Amino acid sequence: MKIVRRKTAKWIRKTHRYLGIFLGIQFLMWTISGMYFSWTDIDEIHGDHFKKSAPVQTSFNDLLGTSQLATKEPVQSLELLEIANEPYYWINDAQLYNARTGQRKNGITKEEAQQVATRNMSDDLEMEKIQLVDSVGPHHEYRGRPLPAYVISYETPQNLKAYVAVENGAFQTVRHRDWRWFDFLWMTHTMDYQGRDNFNTFLLRAFSLLGLITVLSGFVLWYISSPSIRRLKKKIK
Repeated sequence: MKIVRRKTAKWIRKTHRYLGIFLGIQFLMWTISGMYFSWTDIDEIHGDHFKKSAPVQTSFNDLLGTSQLATKEPVQSLELLEIANEPYYWINDAQLYNARTGQRKNGITKEEAQQVATRNMSDDLEMEKIQLVDSVGPHHEYRGRPLPAYVISYETPQNLKAYVAVENGAFQTVRHRDWRWFDFLWMTHTMDYQGRDNFNTFLLRAFSLLGLITVLSGFVLWYISSPSIRRLKKKIK
């Protein structure tokens, strides 16, 4: 009976050891990423400290009605936008019209994108360059957002960038060094190496299950090898 127990304990100990080695790196990444998330300000990760708290909203007069626009499609949604101090209607999430002339606008220029960024970003930032991007990879910092877009780079140690959509001139997002670290660690935390936010991947489920087995095997090892448990068993007998 003791031989069987020793073999069982040896097998559990060996399983526990190899699972620990196999899962150790991922456990370390879960711990590091969890610590990073708990010690960082999510508003700073979003880059709010680089943006104006509330961009001044311009008021416009003498705007056209939707019936005066050069569009034959029925209006399902309409948003009034400001692009370079000019009012525009963003209709059906697809068409941009000048709200004063009624003319359709096919995207914005670099100069207009720069003015949109200036309206939203802090005044003390100095622009380094502006570029057009029309495609991004699945791991790009601008993934999942409207394309094409203008990326405005600023002269900062954080490698700060702002993105403005070409189709409607909408200010999209800010990316900087801390956000990129957050994105990388979030990827290792969720183990979704494509979209980042899928918690139902097979890989995450498998590692979670193996992690549970590792913890339980540790408890079992403690139980079968603890001198205190042995003495307690002898007293009960």
